[in-house]
Amino acid sequence: MSEFGVEELDWPDQYDVIEKHTLSGLDLVEKYIKFVKERTEIEQNYAKQLRNLTKKYSPKRGSKEEQECRFSNHQSFLDILNEMNDYAGQRELIAENMMMNICIELTKYLQELKLERKTHLSDGKKAQQSLESTYKQLDNSKKRFEREWREAEKATQYAEKTDQDINATKADVEKAKQQAHMRTHIAEECKNDYAAQLQKYNKEQNQFYFTDMPLIFNNLQDMDERRMRKLAQAYILYADTERHVMPIIGKCLEGITRAGTNVNEKNDSLVLIEQHKSGFERPGDLEFEDYSQGINRASSDSSLGTPKGPLDLLGKNKSKPFWLFSKKSKSSSSPLTPFSTPPAPSPANGPPSPKFGRDPLSYCLKEINKTVKPRISSFRTLRRTPAATEDFGHLPPEQRRKRLQQKIDDISKELQKELDQSEALGKMKDVYEKNPQMGDPASLAPQITQTTHNIERLRGELSKYESWLAGAGGRGESLRYSTHSLNNNTGNNVYSPDGAQSDESTPDASQAIYAEFDDDFEEEELSIPIGQCTALYNFPGSSEGTIAMQEGEVLAVVEEDKGDGWTRVRRNNGDEGYIPTSYANITLNK
Repeated sequence: MSEFGVEELDWPDQYDVIEKHTLSGLDLVEKYIKFVKERTEIEQNYAKQLRNLTKKYSPKRGSKEEQECRFSNHQSFLDILNEMNDYAGQRELIAENMMMNICIELTKYLQELKLERKTHLSDGKKAQQSLESTYKQLDNSKKRFEREWREAEKATQYAEKTDQDINATKADVEKAKQQAHMRTHIAEECKNDYAAQLQKYNKEQNQFYFTDMPLIFNNLQDMDERRMRKLAQAYILYADTERHVMPIIGKCLEGITRAGTNVNEKNDSLVLIEQHKSGFERPGDLEFEDYSQGINRASSDSSLGTPKGPLDLLGKNKSKPFWLFSKKSKSSSSPLTPFSTPPAPSPANGPPSPKFGRDPLSYCLKEINKTVKPRISSFRTLRRTPAATEDFGHLPPEQRRKRLQQKIDDISKELQKELDQSEALGKMKDVYEKNPQMGDPASLAPQITQTTHNIERLRGELSKYESWLAGAGGRGESLRYSTHSLNNNTGNNVYSPDGAQSDESTPDASQAIYAEFDDDFEEEELSIPIGQCTALYNFPGSSEGTIAMQEGEVLAVVEEDKGDGWTRVRRNNGDEGYIPTSYANITLNK
Protein backbone atom coordinates (compact mmCIF):
# COMPACT_ATOMS: atom_id res chain seq x y z
CA MET A 1 0.00 0.00 0.00
CA SER A 2 1.42 3.32 -0.99
CA GLU A 3 1.79 5.95 1.69
CA PHE A 4 -0.05 9.28 1.78
CA GLY A 5 2.49 11.04 -0.44
CA VAL A 6 5.52 10.59 1.86
CA GLU A 7 7.88 10.71 -1.09
CA GLU A 8 6.54 13.97 -2.46
CA LEU A 9 6.11 16.14 0.65
CA ASP A 10 8.11 16.83 3.79
CA TRP A 11 6.87 15.20 6.92
CA PRO A 12 5.42 18.24 8.71
CA ASP A 13 3.48 19.35 5.64
CA GLN A 14 2.29 15.81 4.96
CA TYR A 15 1.04 15.41 8.50
CA ASP A 16 -1.01 18.62 8.39
CA VAL A 17 -2.55 17.72 5.02
CA ILE A 18 -3.58 14.27 6.20
CA GLU A 19 -4.99 15.67 9.42
CA LYS A 20 -7.15 18.18 7.54
CA HIS A 21 -8.21 15.63 4.92
CA THR A 22 -9.37 13.05 7.45
CA LEU A 23 -11.20 15.74 9.40
CA SER A 24 -13.10 16.89 6.28
CA GLY A 25 -14.05 13.26 5.60
CA LEU A 26 -15.57 12.89 9.06
CA ASP A 27 -17.37 16.19 8.60
CA LEU A 28 -18.90 14.84 5.39
CA VAL A 29 -20.21 11.77 7.21
CA GLU A 30 -21.76 13.97 9.88
CA LYS A 31 -23.30 16.22 7.23
CA TYR A 32 -24.82 13.21 5.44
CA ILE A 33 -26.30 11.97 8.71
CA LYS A 34 -28.00 15.34 9.25
CA PHE A 35 -29.26 15.26 5.66
CA VAL A 36 -30.88 11.85 6.11
CA LYS A 37 -32.39 12.91 9.45
CA GLU A 38 -34.07 15.89 7.84
CA ARG A 39 -35.31 13.63 5.05
CA THR A 40 -36.87 11.29 7.62
CA GLU A 41 -38.56 14.24 9.31
CA ILE A 42 -40.01 15.28 5.96
CA GLU A 43 -41.29 11.74 5.35
CA GLN A 44 -42.83 11.55 8.81
CA ASN A 45 -44.56 14.92 8.42
CA TYR A 46 -45.76 13.93 4.96
CA ALA A 47 -47.16 10.65 6.29
CA LYS A 48 -48.81 12.47 9.20
CA GLN A 49 -50.44 14.99 6.87
CA LEU A 50 -51.67 12.18 4.62
CA ARG A 51 -53.19 10.36 7.58
CA ASN A 52 -54.88 13.55 8.79
CA LEU A 53 -56.17 14.12 5.27
CA THR A 54 -57.68 10.65 5.00
CA LYS A 55 -59.16 10.96 8.50
CA LYS A 56 -60.69 14.32 7.60
CA TYR A 57 -62.51 12.95 4.55
CA SER A 58 -63.37 9.51 5.97
CA PRO A 59 -67.06 9.18 6.87
CA LYS A 60 -67.95 8.97 10.53
CA ARG A 61 -69.85 6.01 11.91
CA GLY A 62 -73.57 6.35 11.50
CA SER A 63 -73.24 9.45 9.36
CA LYS A 64 -75.07 10.08 6.11
CA GLU A 65 -71.84 9.67 4.16
CA GLU A 66 -71.31 6.17 5.57
CA GLN A 67 -74.83 5.19 4.52
CA GLU A 68 -74.08 6.38 0.98
CA CYS A 69 -71.19 3.90 0.68
CA ARG A 70 -73.63 1.47 -0.90
CA PHE A 71 -73.06 3.45 -4.08
CA SER A 72 -69.97 2.40 -6.02
CA ASN A 73 -68.67 5.94 -6.55
CA HIS A 74 -68.82 6.63 -2.78
CA GLN A 75 -67.25 3.25 -1.99
CA SER A 76 -64.47 3.88 -4.51
CA PHE A 77 -63.65 7.17 -2.81
CA LEU A 78 -63.51 5.31 0.52
CA ASP A 79 -61.14 2.75 -1.10
CA ILE A 80 -58.93 5.61 -2.27
CA LEU A 81 -58.78 6.96 1.29
CA ASN A 82 -57.77 3.50 2.55
CA GLU A 83 -55.08 3.20 -0.11
CA MET A 84 -53.74 6.65 0.78
CA ASN A 85 -53.64 5.58 4.41
CA ASP A 86 -51.55 2.54 3.41
CA TYR A 87 -49.39 4.81 1.26
CA ALA A 88 -48.76 7.00 4.31
CA GLY A 89 -47.69 3.88 6.19
CA GLN A 90 -45.08 3.16 3.53
CA ARG A 91 -43.71 6.69 3.83
CA GLU A 92 -43.40 6.12 7.56
CA LEU A 93 -41.59 2.84 6.86
CA ILE A 94 -39.12 4.68 4.63
CA ALA A 95 -38.41 7.18 7.39
CA GLU A 96 -38.01 4.42 9.99
CA ASN A 97 -35.62 2.35 7.85
CA MET A 98 -33.51 5.36 6.94
CA MET A 99 -33.22 6.34 10.57
CA MET A 100 -32.30 2.83 11.72
CA ASN A 101 -30.07 1.67 8.86
CA ILE A 102 -28.37 4.95 7.93
CA CYS A 103 -28.50 7.55 10.67
CA ILE A 104 -27.99 5.33 13.70
CA GLU A 105 -25.42 3.05 12.03
CA LEU A 106 -23.41 5.94 10.60
CA THR A 107 -23.50 7.78 13.92
CA LYS A 108 -21.98 4.77 15.70
CA TYR A 109 -19.39 4.30 12.97
CA LEU A 110 -18.55 8.00 13.03
CA GLN A 111 -17.76 7.80 16.74
CA GLU A 112 -15.45 4.84 16.10
CA LEU A 113 -13.70 6.70 13.29
CA LYS A 114 -13.16 9.76 15.43
CA LEU A 115 -11.63 7.67 18.21
CA GLU A 116 -9.39 5.79 15.75
CA ARG A 117 -8.26 8.99 14.07
CA LYS A 118 -7.48 10.52 17.41
CA THR A 119 -5.33 7.48 18.32
CA HIS A 120 -3.34 7.60 15.05
CA LEU A 121 -2.72 11.32 15.29
CA SER A 122 -1.67 10.93 18.91
CA ASP A 123 0.87 8.26 17.92
CA GLY A 124 2.23 10.57 15.24
CA LYS A 125 2.61 13.43 17.68
CA LYS A 126 4.37 11.18 20.16
CA ALA A 127 6.84 10.00 17.50
CA GLN A 128 7.46 13.57 16.43
CA GLN A 129 8.02 14.72 20.01
CA SER A 130 10.46 11.84 20.61
CA LEU A 131 12.45 12.73 17.48
CA GLU A 132 12.51 16.38 18.44
CA SER A 133 13.75 15.51 21.95
CA THR A 134 16.58 13.36 20.52
CA TYR A 135 17.50 16.16 18.15
CA LYS A 136 17.75 18.60 21.06
CA GLN A 137 20.06 16.23 22.90
CA LEU A 138 22.17 15.93 19.75
CA ASP A 139 22.33 19.66 19.36
CA ASN A 140 23.34 20.15 23.01
CA SER A 141 26.10 17.57 22.76
CA LYS A 142 27.29 19.14 19.55
CA LYS A 143 27.43 22.61 21.07
CA ARG A 144 29.26 21.26 24.15
CA PHE A 145 31.76 19.46 21.97
CA GLU A 146 32.33 22.63 20.02
CA ARG A 147 32.79 24.68 23.17
CA GLU A 148 35.13 22.22 24.89
CA TRP A 149 37.23 21.81 21.75
CA ARG A 150 37.84 25.55 21.60
CA GLU A 151 38.80 25.60 25.26
CA ALA A 152 41.20 22.70 24.68
CA GLU A 153 42.82 24.54 21.78
CA LYS A 154 43.24 27.64 23.89
CA ALA A 155 44.79 25.61 26.74
CA THR A 156 47.19 23.92 24.35
CA GLN A 157 48.27 27.20 22.80
CA TYR A 158 48.76 28.75 26.25
CA ALA A 159 50.90 25.76 27.36
CA GLU A 160 53.10 26.10 24.27
CA LYS A 161 53.46 29.83 24.78
CA THR A 162 54.39 29.36 28.44
CA ASP A 163 56.91 26.70 27.55
CA GLN A 164 58.70 29.13 25.13
CA ASP A 165 58.62 32.00 27.60
CA ILE A 166 62.10 32.31 29.22
CA ASN A 167 60.64 34.19 32.10
CA ALA A 168 58.15 31.45 32.99
CA THR A 169 59.08 29.13 35.80
CA LYS A 170 59.03 25.37 35.49
CA ALA A 171 56.00 25.14 37.73
CA ASP A 172 54.06 27.51 35.46
CA VAL A 173 55.00 25.44 32.47
CA GLU A 174 53.88 22.18 34.12
CA LYS A 175 50.63 23.75 35.24
CA ALA A 176 49.87 25.00 31.75
CA LYS A 177 50.60 21.59 30.23
CA GLN A 178 48.33 19.84 32.74
CA GLN A 179 45.54 22.32 32.02
CA ALA A 180 45.88 21.78 28.29
CA HIS A 181 45.92 18.01 28.73
CA MET A 182 42.70 18.16 30.88
CA ARG A 183 40.88 20.34 28.36
CA THR A 184 41.89 18.04 25.53
CA HIS A 185 40.57 15.05 27.47
CA ILE A 186 37.23 16.81 28.15
CA ALA A 187 36.99 17.75 24.47
CA GLU A 188 37.54 14.12 23.50
CA GLU A 189 34.72 13.04 25.84
CA CYS A 190 32.37 15.62 24.36
CA LYS A 191 33.34 14.43 20.92
CA ASN A 192 32.50 10.85 21.83
CA ASP A 193 29.19 11.95 23.38
CA TYR A 194 28.30 13.97 20.30
CA ALA A 195 29.07 11.01 18.08
CA ALA A 196 26.86 8.78 20.21
CA GLN A 197 24.00 11.28 20.16
CA LEU A 198 24.34 11.71 16.42
CA GLN A 199 24.18 7.97 15.91
CA LYS A 200 21.12 7.76 18.16
CA TYR A 201 19.33 10.59 16.37
CA ASN A 202 20.05 9.14 12.96
CA LYS A 203 18.67 5.84 14.08
CA GLU A 204 15.51 7.38 15.50
CA GLN A 205 15.08 9.62 12.48
CA ASN A 206 15.33 6.60 10.23
CA GLN A 207 12.80 4.78 12.42
CA PHE A 208 10.48 7.82 12.36
CA TYR A 209 10.50 8.44 8.62
CA PHE A 210 10.72 4.91 7.32
CA THR A 211 8.77 2.91 9.89
CA ASP A 212 6.66 4.82 12.41
CA MET A 213 5.16 7.57 10.29
CA PRO A 214 4.48 5.41 7.20
CA LEU A 215 2.65 3.00 9.49
CA ILE A 216 0.60 5.82 11.00
CA PHE A 217 -0.13 7.26 7.56
CA ASN A 218 -1.15 3.86 6.26
CA ASN A 219 -3.50 3.42 9.20
CA LEU A 220 -5.03 6.84 8.53
CA GLN A 221 -5.31 5.99 4.84
CA ASP A 222 -7.01 2.70 5.61
CA MET A 223 -9.36 4.45 8.02
CA ASP A 224 -10.26 7.07 5.44
CA GLU A 225 -10.85 4.47 2.74
CA ARG A 226 -13.07 2.47 5.07
CA ARG A 227 -14.99 5.67 5.81
CA MET A 228 -15.53 6.28 2.10
CA ARG A 229 -16.69 2.68 1.54
CA LYS A 230 -19.14 2.95 4.43
CA LEU A 231 -20.40 6.28 3.14
CA ALA A 232 -20.82 4.81 -0.35
CA GLN A 233 -22.87 1.96 1.11
CA ALA A 234 -25.03 4.51 2.92
CA TYR A 235 -25.57 6.32 -0.39
CA ILE A 236 -26.77 3.07 -1.98
CA LEU A 237 -28.89 2.21 1.06
CA TYR A 238 -30.58 5.60 0.75
CA ALA A 239 -31.96 4.55 -2.63
CA ASP A 240 -32.58 0.91 -1.71
CA THR A 241 -34.67 1.92 1.30
CA GLU A 242 -37.20 3.61 -0.95
CA ARG A 243 -36.86 1.03 -3.70
CA HIS A 244 -37.87 -1.78 -1.32
CA VAL A 245 -41.27 -0.19 -0.63
CA MET A 246 -41.93 0.68 -4.27
CA PRO A 247 -43.84 -2.59 -4.93
CA ILE A 248 -46.23 -1.87 -2.07
CA ILE A 249 -46.59 1.77 -3.15
CA GLY A 250 -47.30 0.46 -6.64
CA LYS A 251 -50.04 -1.76 -5.23
CA CYS A 252 -51.53 1.27 -3.48
CA LEU A 253 -51.58 3.15 -6.76
CA GLU A 254 -53.07 0.11 -8.49
CA GLY A 255 -55.74 0.04 -5.80
CA ILE A 256 -56.59 3.67 -6.52
CA THR A 257 -56.83 2.87 -10.24
CA ARG A 258 -58.98 -0.16 -9.47
CA ALA A 259 -61.26 2.01 -7.35
CA GLY A 260 -61.80 4.24 -10.36
CA THR A 261 -62.64 1.31 -12.61
CA ASN A 262 -65.04 -0.14 -10.01
CA VAL A 263 -67.41 2.82 -10.35
CA ASN A 264 -70.62 1.48 -11.92
CA GLU A 265 -72.92 4.34 -12.70
CA LYS A 266 -75.76 2.10 -13.91
CA ASN A 267 -75.71 0.01 -10.74
CA ASP A 268 -75.64 3.14 -8.59
CA SER A 269 -78.75 4.39 -10.33
CA LEU A 270 -80.48 1.06 -9.73
CA VAL A 271 -79.47 1.10 -6.05
CA LEU A 272 -80.87 4.62 -5.66
CA ILE A 273 -84.13 3.60 -7.35
CA GLU A 274 -84.43 0.48 -5.19
CA GLN A 275 -83.70 2.47 -2.05
CA HIS A 276 -86.20 5.28 -2.62
CA LYS A 277 -88.98 3.74 -4.70
CA SER A 278 -92.30 4.47 -2.99
CA GLY A 279 -94.52 1.66 -4.23
CA PHE A 280 -97.34 4.03 -5.16
CA GLU A 281 -99.24 3.18 -8.32
CA ARG A 282 -99.15 5.69 -11.08
CA PRO A 283 -102.30 7.84 -11.27
CA GLY A 284 -104.79 7.14 -14.01
CA ASP A 285 -106.11 9.53 -16.61
CA LEU A 286 -108.47 12.25 -15.48
CA GLU A 287 -112.00 12.12 -16.80
CA PHE A 288 -113.41 14.90 -18.93
CA GLU A 289 -115.67 17.16 -16.90
CA ASP A 290 -118.45 18.45 -19.13
CA TYR A 291 -120.04 21.53 -17.62
CA SER A 292 -121.42 22.76 -20.94
CA GLN A 293 -124.84 21.29 -20.11
CA GLY A 294 -125.36 23.34 -16.97
CA ILE A 295 -128.50 23.89 -15.06
CA ASN A 296 -130.89 26.07 -17.03
CA ARG A 297 -131.39 29.42 -15.46
CA ALA A 298 -134.94 30.68 -14.79
CA SER A 299 -136.31 33.27 -17.16
CA SER A 300 -136.70 35.74 -14.34
CA ASP A 301 -133.44 37.01 -12.78
CA SER A 302 -135.34 38.67 -9.98
CA SER A 303 -136.45 35.34 -8.53
CA LEU A 304 -134.65 34.45 -5.30
CA GLY A 305 -134.69 30.79 -6.19
CA THR A 306 -132.84 31.15 -9.51
CA PRO A 307 -131.07 27.85 -10.20
CA LYS A 308 -127.30 28.01 -10.71
CA GLY A 309 -124.85 25.97 -12.66
CA PRO A 310 -122.55 23.35 -11.08
CA LEU A 311 -119.65 25.77 -10.66
CA ASP A 312 -121.92 28.36 -9.06
CA LEU A 313 -123.09 25.73 -6.61
CA LEU A 314 -119.48 25.21 -5.48
CA GLY A 315 -118.87 28.87 -4.63
CA LYS A 316 -120.03 32.34 -5.46
CA ASN A 317 -116.68 33.98 -5.97
CA LYS A 318 -115.31 32.68 -9.26
CA SER A 319 -112.20 34.79 -9.02
CA LYS A 320 -110.96 32.71 -6.07
CA PRO A 321 -109.52 29.24 -6.76
CA PHE A 322 -111.62 26.21 -6.01
CA TRP A 323 -110.74 25.29 -2.40
CA LEU A 324 -110.52 21.60 -3.17
CA PHE A 325 -107.26 22.32 -5.02
CA SER A 326 -105.91 24.68 -2.37
CA LYS A 327 -106.49 25.54 1.25
CA LYS A 328 -109.93 26.72 2.30
CA SER A 329 -110.25 30.42 2.83
CA LYS A 330 -111.28 31.34 6.31
CA SER A 331 -112.82 34.52 4.96
CA SER A 332 -115.09 32.69 2.52
CA SER A 333 -118.10 34.96 2.38
CA SER A 334 -120.67 32.45 1.17
CA PRO A 335 -119.87 28.75 1.45
CA LEU A 336 -121.92 26.22 -0.38
CA THR A 337 -125.15 25.57 1.45
CA PRO A 338 -126.04 21.95 0.98
CA PHE A 339 -129.53 22.52 2.23
CA SER A 340 -130.53 25.02 -0.47
CA THR A 341 -133.11 23.37 -2.67
CA PRO A 342 -133.46 24.77 -6.17
CA PRO A 343 -137.01 24.98 -7.46
CA ALA A 344 -138.22 22.92 -10.29
CA PRO A 345 -137.12 24.21 -13.68
CA SER A 346 -139.55 26.54 -15.50
CA PRO A 347 -141.27 25.21 -18.58
CA ALA A 348 -139.89 28.20 -20.44
CA ASN A 349 -136.43 26.77 -20.16
CA GLY A 350 -137.43 23.53 -21.68
CA PRO A 351 -137.09 20.06 -20.19
CA PRO A 352 -134.27 19.44 -17.71
CA SER A 353 -131.03 17.80 -18.80
CA PRO A 354 -130.99 14.01 -18.47
CA LYS A 355 -127.76 14.23 -16.47
CA PHE A 356 -129.32 16.43 -13.83
CA GLY A 357 -132.59 14.57 -13.48
CA ARG A 358 -134.80 16.21 -11.00
CA ASP A 359 -132.06 17.17 -8.56
CA PRO A 360 -129.22 19.38 -9.94
CA LEU A 361 -127.49 19.45 -6.58
CA SER A 362 -127.26 15.68 -6.40
CA TYR A 363 -125.77 15.63 -9.88
CA CYS A 364 -123.18 18.25 -8.89
CA LEU A 365 -122.18 16.31 -5.80
CA LYS A 366 -121.90 13.14 -7.85
CA GLU A 367 -119.60 14.85 -10.32
CA ILE A 368 -117.48 16.26 -7.53
CA ASN A 369 -117.20 12.85 -5.88
CA LYS A 370 -116.13 11.21 -9.14
CA THR A 371 -113.52 13.80 -10.12
CA VAL A 372 -112.05 14.59 -6.74
CA LYS A 373 -111.47 11.12 -5.33
CA PRO A 374 -108.78 10.11 -7.85
CA ARG A 375 -106.91 13.31 -6.98
CA ILE A 376 -107.01 13.01 -3.25
CA SER A 377 -103.77 11.00 -3.14
CA SER A 378 -102.10 13.65 -5.27
CA PHE A 379 -103.42 16.45 -3.06
CA ARG A 380 -102.02 14.77 0.01
CA THR A 381 -98.52 14.91 -1.47
CA LEU A 382 -98.77 18.71 -1.45
CA ARG A 383 -99.23 18.78 2.28
CA ARG A 384 -96.43 19.03 4.72
CA THR A 385 -94.59 15.79 5.44
CA PRO A 386 -96.27 14.17 8.47
CA ALA A 387 -94.35 13.45 11.63
CA ALA A 388 -92.53 10.13 11.94
CA THR A 389 -94.54 7.36 13.60
CA GLU A 390 -93.49 4.16 15.28
CA ASP A 391 -94.99 1.96 12.54
CA PHE A 392 -93.35 4.11 9.82
CA GLY A 393 -96.79 4.87 8.43
CA HIS A 394 -95.51 8.26 7.28
CA LEU A 395 -93.31 6.55 4.67
CA PRO A 396 -94.30 5.28 1.22
CA PRO A 397 -95.27 1.60 1.14
CA GLU A 398 -92.01 0.24 -0.27
CA GLN A 399 -89.90 2.32 2.11
CA ARG A 400 -92.16 1.36 5.01
CA ARG A 401 -91.69 -2.35 4.31
CA LYS A 402 -87.92 -1.90 4.18
CA ARG A 403 -87.82 0.04 7.42
CA LEU A 404 -90.07 -2.46 9.17
CA GLN A 405 -87.92 -5.35 7.97
CA GLN A 406 -84.79 -3.55 9.13
CA LYS A 407 -86.37 -2.92 12.53
CA ILE A 408 -87.35 -6.59 12.79
CA ASP A 409 -83.78 -7.66 11.99
CA ASP A 410 -82.37 -5.31 14.63
CA ILE A 411 -84.81 -6.54 17.26
CA SER A 412 -84.04 -10.16 16.32
CA LYS A 413 -80.32 -9.60 16.80
CA GLU A 414 -80.89 -7.91 20.15
CA LEU A 415 -83.24 -10.71 21.18
CA GLN A 416 -80.65 -13.33 20.25
CA LYS A 417 -78.07 -11.54 22.42
CA GLU A 418 -80.48 -11.54 25.37
CA LEU A 419 -81.23 -15.25 24.83
CA ASP A 420 -77.51 -16.06 24.75
CA GLN A 421 -76.99 -14.03 27.90
CA SER A 422 -79.91 -15.79 29.59
CA GLU A 423 -78.45 -19.16 28.68
CA ALA A 424 -75.03 -18.16 30.00
CA LEU A 425 -76.53 -16.91 33.27
CA GLY A 426 -78.41 -20.19 33.63
CA LYS A 427 -75.22 -22.21 33.19
CA MET A 428 -73.37 -19.96 35.61
CA LYS A 429 -76.15 -20.40 38.17
CA ASP A 430 -75.89 -24.20 37.83
CA VAL A 431 -72.15 -24.01 38.37
CA TYR A 432 -72.60 -21.84 41.48
CA GLU A 433 -75.19 -24.26 42.85
CA LYS A 434 -72.87 -27.22 42.34
CA ASN A 435 -69.79 -25.34 43.58
CA PRO A 436 -70.82 -22.75 46.21
CA GLN A 437 -67.22 -21.73 46.75
CA MET A 438 -67.16 -20.21 43.24
CA GLY A 439 -70.05 -17.80 43.91
CA ASP A 440 -73.51 -17.22 45.33
CA PRO A 441 -76.34 -18.26 42.96
CA ALA A 442 -78.62 -15.63 44.51
CA SER A 443 -76.32 -12.87 43.27
CA LEU A 444 -77.37 -13.71 39.70
CA ALA A 445 -81.09 -13.30 40.40
CA PRO A 446 -81.28 -9.57 39.48
CA GLN A 447 -79.47 -10.15 36.19
CA ILE A 448 -81.66 -13.14 35.33
CA THR A 449 -84.80 -11.15 36.13
CA GLN A 450 -83.66 -8.20 34.03
CA THR A 451 -82.71 -10.47 31.12
CA THR A 452 -86.10 -12.24 31.28
CA HIS A 453 -87.86 -8.86 31.25
CA ASN A 454 -85.78 -7.74 28.24
CA ILE A 455 -86.63 -10.96 26.38
CA GLU A 456 -90.36 -10.52 26.97
CA ARG A 457 -90.19 -6.87 25.92
CA LEU A 458 -88.25 -7.67 22.74
CA ARG A 459 -90.60 -10.51 21.83
CA GLY A 460 -93.53 -8.16 22.23
CA GLU A 461 -91.91 -5.56 20.02
CA LEU A 462 -90.96 -8.24 17.47
CA SER A 463 -94.55 -9.48 17.32
CA LYS A 464 -95.83 -5.92 16.96
CA TYR A 465 -93.50 -5.06 14.07
CA GLU A 466 -94.17 -8.42 12.36
CA SER A 467 -97.89 -7.70 12.44
CA TRP A 468 -97.26 -4.25 10.95
CA LEU A 469 -95.09 -5.80 8.27
CA ALA A 470 -97.79 -8.35 7.45
CA GLY A 471 -100.28 -5.55 6.93
CA ALA A 472 -97.87 -3.30 5.05
CA GLY A 473 -98.72 -4.92 1.75
CA GLY A 474 -101.91 -2.86 1.48
CA ARG A 475 -100.16 0.47 1.99
CA GLY A 476 -99.74 2.72 -1.01
CA GLU A 477 -103.18 2.05 -2.45
CA SER A 478 -105.68 4.84 -2.97
CA LEU A 479 -107.20 6.15 0.23
CA ARG A 480 -110.38 4.49 1.43
CA TYR A 481 -113.11 7.00 2.04
CA SER A 482 -116.52 6.79 3.60
CA THR A 483 -118.88 4.26 2.03
CA HIS A 484 -121.40 6.98 1.14
CA SER A 485 -122.30 6.53 -2.50
CA LEU A 486 -123.85 9.52 -4.13
CA ASN A 487 -124.76 7.42 -7.13
CA ASN A 488 -127.36 5.68 -5.01
CA ASN A 489 -128.73 8.79 -3.43
CA THR A 490 -131.67 8.81 -5.81
CA GLY A 491 -132.97 5.66 -4.26
CA ASN A 492 -132.88 7.06 -0.80
CA ASN A 493 -133.89 10.63 -1.50
CA VAL A 494 -137.35 11.67 -0.53
CA TYR A 495 -138.97 14.38 -2.59
CA SER A 496 -141.91 16.49 -1.66
CA PRO A 497 -145.05 16.27 -3.71
CA ASP A 498 -144.20 19.51 -5.47
CA GLY A 499 -140.92 18.08 -6.76
CA ALA A 500 -138.55 19.76 -4.23
CA GLN A 501 -136.06 17.68 -2.34
CA SER A 502 -136.86 17.21 1.31
CA ASP A 503 -134.47 17.95 4.18
CA GLU A 504 -134.29 14.33 5.33
CA SER A 505 -131.82 12.92 2.79
CA THR A 506 -129.96 15.70 1.01
CA PRO A 507 -128.04 16.98 4.03
CA ASP A 508 -126.65 13.48 4.69
CA ALA A 509 -125.05 13.15 1.24
CA SER A 510 -123.60 16.62 1.08
CA GLN A 511 -122.39 16.48 4.65
CA ALA A 512 -120.63 13.21 3.89
CA ILE A 513 -118.75 14.83 1.03
CA TYR A 514 -117.72 17.82 3.11
CA ALA A 515 -116.70 15.55 5.97
CA GLU A 516 -114.39 13.63 3.62
CA PHE A 517 -112.84 16.82 2.28
CA ASP A 518 -112.44 18.29 5.75
CA ASP A 519 -110.46 15.22 6.85
CA ASP A 520 -107.76 15.80 4.25
CA PHE A 521 -107.93 19.55 3.66
CA GLU A 522 -108.53 20.83 7.15
CA GLU A 523 -107.28 24.35 7.55
CA GLU A 524 -103.78 24.46 9.11
CA GLU A 525 -102.03 27.34 10.70
CA LEU A 526 -99.07 28.57 8.68
CA SER A 527 -95.85 27.15 10.11
CA ILE A 528 -93.15 29.50 11.31
CA PRO A 529 -90.31 29.78 8.76
CA ILE A 530 -87.10 28.05 9.86
CA GLY A 531 -84.86 30.06 7.55
CA GLN A 532 -84.70 31.69 4.16
CA CYS A 533 -83.15 30.92 0.79
CA THR A 534 -82.05 32.79 -2.31
CA ALA A 535 -82.67 31.23 -5.72
CA LEU A 536 -79.47 30.51 -7.63
CA TYR A 537 -81.22 29.48 -10.84
CA ASN A 538 -84.62 29.77 -12.50
CA PHE A 539 -86.99 26.89 -11.71
CA PRO A 540 -90.23 26.52 -13.69
CA GLY A 541 -92.11 24.55 -11.01
CA SER A 542 -94.09 22.65 -13.60
CA SER A 543 -94.36 19.43 -11.57
CA GLU A 544 -97.17 18.89 -9.10
CA GLY A 545 -96.33 20.14 -5.62
CA THR A 546 -93.46 22.38 -6.78
CA ILE A 547 -93.34 26.14 -6.94
CA ALA A 548 -91.72 28.33 -9.59
CA MET A 549 -88.96 30.77 -8.69
CA GLN A 550 -86.71 33.25 -10.45
CA GLU A 551 -82.97 33.66 -10.00
CA GLY A 552 -82.25 35.96 -7.03
CA GLU A 553 -85.73 35.59 -5.54
CA VAL A 554 -85.80 35.34 -1.71
CA LEU A 555 -88.16 32.77 -0.21
CA ALA A 556 -88.92 31.60 3.31
CA VAL A 557 -87.93 28.03 4.23
CA VAL A 558 -90.72 26.19 6.06
CA GLU A 559 -89.36 22.64 5.81
CA GLU A 560 -85.75 21.60 5.30
CA ASP A 561 -84.48 18.86 3.01
CA LYS A 562 -85.35 15.39 4.37
CA GLY A 563 -82.68 13.72 2.25
CA ASP A 564 -84.69 13.53 -0.99
CA GLY A 565 -83.19 16.70 -2.50
CA TRP A 566 -86.31 18.92 -2.08
CA THR A 567 -86.97 21.83 0.27
CA ARG A 568 -90.38 23.35 1.03
CA VAL A 569 -90.55 27.14 0.75
CA ARG A 570 -93.16 29.90 0.95
CA ARG A 571 -93.61 33.24 -0.77
CA ASN A 572 -94.79 36.38 0.95
CA ASN A 573 -98.24 35.92 -0.60
CA GLY A 574 -98.63 32.53 1.11
CA ASP A 575 -97.90 30.26 -1.89
CA GLU A 576 -95.98 27.16 -0.83
CA GLY A 577 -94.27 24.39 -2.72
CA TYR A 578 -91.08 22.40 -3.13
CA ILE A 579 -87.90 23.49 -4.90
CA PRO A 580 -84.67 21.56 -5.60
CA THR A 581 -82.30 22.07 -2.68
CA SER A 582 -79.34 22.48 -5.03
CA TYR A 583 -81.07 25.36 -6.84
CA ALA A 584 -80.96 27.71 -3.84
CA ASN A 585 -78.59 29.03 -1.21
CA ILE A 586 -80.30 28.04 2.04
CA THR A 587 -79.65 29.65 5.43
CA LEU A 588 -81.39 28.09 8.43
CA ASN A 589 -82.11 30.01 11.64
CA LYS A 590 -79.97 29.06 14.61
